[in-house]
Amino acid sequence: MARFQDRVALVTGGASGIGKSAALLFAREGAKVAIGDLDSEGGLATVREISRNGGQAIFLRTDVSQPSDMEALVAGTVEAWGRLDLALNNAGIGHDPSLTHEITEETWERVISTNLKGVWLGLKYELPVMKKQGSGAIVNTSSIGGLIVGKGLAAYSAAKGGVNQLTKITALEYAEFGIRVNAVCPSVVLTPLTERTMRESPGIIKDMIANQPMGRLANAEEVASAIIWLCSGEASYINGVCLPVDGGFTVA
Repeated sequence: MARFQDRVALVTGGASGIGKSAALLFAREGAKVAIGDLDSEGGLATVREISRNGGQAIFLRTDVSQPSDMEALVAGTVEAWGRLDLALNNAGIGHDPSLTHEITEETWERVISTNLKGVWLGLKYELPVMKKQGSGAIVNTSSIGGLIVGKGLAAYSAAKGGVNQLTKITALEYAEFGIRVNAVCPSVVLTPLTERTMRESPGIIKDMIANQPMGRLANAEEVASAIIWLCSGEASYINGVCLPVDGGFTVA
């Protein structure tokens, strides 16, 4: 039997990249999947792909930085299938490298609102449903930028560091209710964004690869596989972990 048969999963940022790969894997393992994203075209394409493969999915256009949108996404998921068992708070954005004093307030607010507040809002509306059920598994998408630092990414690293601490605190608070909360911390992943960077600035990607112990970047499916494992019964005693999925980068 599939690992998530008769389970319901929610994925933010499911239109592309890690979120899309995770949504497809959740569905392949038997889960019904609700996808939230600002990209309606991409989100609906993910739904169609799941449907073509025999799965069930819905899409709700969602800005994760807006409480009303996140509340509606969770409510729509429960309305469709009566429960919520698994959640991936994945939606996130980056910013152009800038020294800390050069980051504009607009950039700071946008990155923190999406990458940190968006994860908190996901938890805020997911946790009461899971608490009432007495079970659930949540994964937050963080980054190695939340574990180590590099120049030029103060807003991004501050947000991801916050995600890691939020993950640990929430895991501690909700373990007694049968809810596990973990995070994945990927290094650079081959997504549409990095593929565009490869075309436009091949030197940047070449430098990134040179710094990777495994000599390559991760693909989205590799990160999604770690997410699926963390949500599964195989990781039933894993809680409050911020798992690097980085090919050894943070220990090199």
